[in-house]
Amino acid sequence: MGDRVDYVFKVVLIGDSAVGKSQILARFARNEFALDSKATIGVEFQTRTLVIDHKSVKAQIWDTAGQERYRAVTSAYYRGAVGALLVYDITRRQTFDHIPRWLDELRAHADKNIVIMLVGNKTDLVDQRTVPTEDAREFAEKENLFFLETSALEATNIESAFQTVLTEIFNIVNKKNLASDSQSNGNGSAPISGKKIIVPGPAQEIPKSKACCKSL
Repeated sequence: MGDRVDYVFKVVLIGDSAVGKSQILARFARNEFALDSKATIGVEFQTRTLVIDHKSVKAQIWDTAGQERYRAVTSAYYRGAVGALLVYDITRRQTFDHIPRWLDELRAHADKNIVIMLVGNKTDLVDQRTVPTEDAREFAEKENLFFLETSALEATNIESAFQTVLTEIFNIVNKKNLASDSQSNGNGSAPISGKKIIVPGPAQEIPKSKACCKSL
């Protein structure tokens, strides 16, 4: 595959502090988990390149700090994001109760067609669960979100969460390109090609109504 990259997609991780966003990122990007992880200050990001439908897709994943005092700073980082993991801790009900507020902020600042996955993290602590899977599934269905429960510690569903979001973005972008190519025939405008960062346009609606609501 070499250094060729066909697509670059920006994905943001959002949610309250200490829900495991940095650990999810570390597990996906480097297959690492640190028990002594410290709170993220500001923003950090990692990249990982995957192959989807024979195309090279670079995921640029941004981890936004969950502490209240950084929210005004991190709102700028939503811009340009075409995917998001909205993370809560299944053992802390308050982190789930804050999800609607995070979702409102995300939708206010990000692309209107952003692909969103609701993630209930820390399933390795199932005996301490305070958020029933059904509560989260119902919320995801109501808001047309994808949904998975994960464990960064045990590497459960981390790969699936990112793969689902990135594949959905990839499919949307390709449908948009096909429509663009058919419209450009005969009018002299060239289709997008080469190593471009391609994001869905505002006119493209994401078919999230059939969102995957999968849990352990």
